[in-house]
Amino acid sequence: MATIQDRWHRRNRQTGELERTALYGTGKRYRVHFRDPSGREVTKAFGRKVDAQRWLDEQTVALVRGTFVHPELSRQTVGQWAETWFAGRSHLGPKTLASYRSLLRARVLPRWEHVPLGRVAHGDVVAWVAGMRAAGLSASRTRQAYHLLTSMLDAAVKDGRLARNAAAGVDLPRLPTTDRRYLTHGQLADLADHCGPHRLLVLVLGYTGLRWGEAAALRVRRVDLLRGRIEVAESVTEVEGHSVFGPPKSHARRWVPVPRFLRDDLVDHLASRAPEEFVFPSRTGGPLRVGNFRRDRFDRAAVTVGLAGLVPHELRHTAASLAIASGASIKGVQSMLGHASAAMTLDRYGHLFGDELDAVAERMDAARADWMRTEGSSGSARWSAD
Repeated sequence: MATIQDRWHRRNRQTGELERTALYGTGKRYRVHFRDPSGREVTKAFGRKVDAQRWLDEQTVALVRGTFVHPELSRQTVGQWAETWFAGRSHLGPKTLASYRSLLRARVLPRWEHVPLGRVAHGDVVAWVAGMRAAGLSASRTRQAYHLLTSMLDAAVKDGRLARNAAAGVDLPRLPTTDRRYLTHGQLADLADHCGPHRLLVLVLGYTGLRWGEAAALRVRRVDLLRGRIEVAESVTEVEGHSVFGPPKSHARRWVPVPRFLRDDLVDHLASRAPEEFVFPSRTGGPLRVGNFRRDRFDRAAVTVGLAGLVPHELRHTAASLAIASGASIKGVQSMLGHASAAMTLDRYGHLFGDELDAVAERMDAARADWMRTEGSSGSARWSAD
């Protein structure tokens, strides 16, 4: 039962009169006392009884609504909670975790490490976001730092340490819009030819849509030349200078089609390789690193063919555009790229299906013309006679 105790006075059981206690003249006079739904004791002292009653009323409402949070839980600092939060993120990839750790050290902890979870205020988060932008941090990095903080606070809400996430709903800087480049067959062939020994790798990236990590981790036994398929079952990422292998993005294996003209090149390329060897190894036989690939060949080749600034990931976009132009369906492109849903494929490449919409209109015109030749003319005559 909730009570407000006068810590300075107590009532004499015999006379009923108020008597001073040993605490008279020290500390705050009124103490609220009650137990939360889990049985833990909650106490808080106030100088004025009206303040004590107001706080008790607020806690009573929170108890009824189910939003009550024990003060001890919300006193944990953001820095302390961050370690607990990271311990529960074992399902994330090594590269993602390393990126989160970097953001935490560089952007989140300098501002929030010693702030109790319950003291994180919406206005302070707004000022923090604005401060990062004013300091010249990119919109992308600012958004990433903000989302890391809100993810930790969302978890604190689920853990019963916060009644709500005070960081939610902050206006974020917009990401700059960039035009994607989709290479033509001719541009892709020209680029591949200027990449020398990496010619086949560039063509595989540009026609299958493999992510760089998937191509770098691809082993000979995953290439089925008879069926014209590549099994994507593994990926490699660079984390603090080390190659870390794991499942592909979204943890979903998939089979990717290989155009016939590439199969002939792959036959010669794989002829003397063992099943466990990498299809596109580095000079030492390990997985090829994207930084070395760009420095040695790709970047200079891109400049030479008039595609300065091109990055390997844009070959994945090229694969999508070439597949769509050849008549592939949305579901087909989704399967090839390994997207989690067709909606994701549409969000990224829906605008490339414009030509297909034109083709649909043409087919509808042709269908109506056939109908007019067979049934439409007689139908029109009947309507006229009536």
